[in-house]
Amino acid sequence: MLTTWLTDRFDLQVPVIGAPMAGPGEGSLAAAVSAAGGLGMIGVSGARDPGWIRAQGELAAGTGRPFGFGLMGWVLASRPEQLDAALASGPALISVSFGRPGDEDGDVTRLLAAVREAGVATTTQVGTLAEAERVAAAGVDLLVARGGEGGGHGRNEVATLPLLQEVLDRVPVPTVAAGGIAGPRGLAAVLAAGAEGAWVGTAFLGCTEAGGSVAAKRALLAGRDTSTAYGRVFDVAQRLGWPPEFGGRALRNRFFDTWVDRLDELAADEEASAQLARARNEQDLDTAYVYAGQGVGLLAEERSAADVLADFATAERLLRRFERPG
Repeated sequence: MLTTWLTDRFDLQVPVIGAPMAGPGEGSLAAAVSAAGGLGMIGVSGARDPGWIRAQGELAAGTGRPFGFGLMGWVLASRPEQLDAALASGPALISVSFGRPGDEDGDVTRLLAAVREAGVATTTQVGTLAEAERVAAAGVDLLVARGGEGGGHGRNEVATLPLLQEVLDRVPVPTVAAGGIAGPRGLAAVLAAGAEGAWVGTAFLGCTEAGGSVAAKRALLAGRDTSTAYGRVFDVAQRLGWPPEFGGRALRNRFFDTWVDRLDELAADEEASAQLARARNEQDLDTAYVYAGQGVGLLAEERSAADVLADFATAERLLRRFERPG
């Protein structure tokens, strides 16, 4: 069995955290990941109320295994009740990411301090060395070094392996890697580099327990290594308040290509905004978004979360290739 700080701290069988993906990553997926030996996380979007958070927490807690929540700093600035509800659900880990430095209410470091004071382990996603150093200096239990390959929201300045190496060399905090890790080879690579495990999203998107439509899963399973694109198109079209440094990586489609270089126009185009809203309801994926990372090309078929975790566990065999007898 692969043993790291992460597996010891949270009593895991596989050093994998299921990334908190708002939408696909609800209580059912978190429960399945935790039951299979990883650490399942529930992704909380800005629209979710405390009742929903408590209900999803109950689903995940039903396994009797550790689970966690992922929250957004810029949302908590106006909706602190989300954090209260998450803490009340008995998680082993809470991630607060995507804050605004200098904004007292939405600053990740202040929010993480509140979580630690409540006796819950803390983590946050970082996309640059400077961000990692700032958060580490303020106190955090675990860092997620997330490269630009990752799906969903985050920075796009540095790729996973360069970022991971710098963070491991310069920041004395346990660190997991995120971005492009979609199978045992990726897990073996980051463990060999010194990471405590992997923060994995895209590999779980095709799971039977993941939320999302049949059409979205079909598109994910058909994805290739070049099928994703990074930008702010879908956030601007929805008039969401994401800080501009945190764009999103999703399956490239016609709507993205139409607007990626015309964000100012898109911000004022109400018909385009309405078109995206209709497309989401109708599952028109030429317009509606499906967030995914560059590892999407490794998805081949719909599987259970347990099967995905069992596959990740085979990273141990890859690492043993370098052992020498005696």
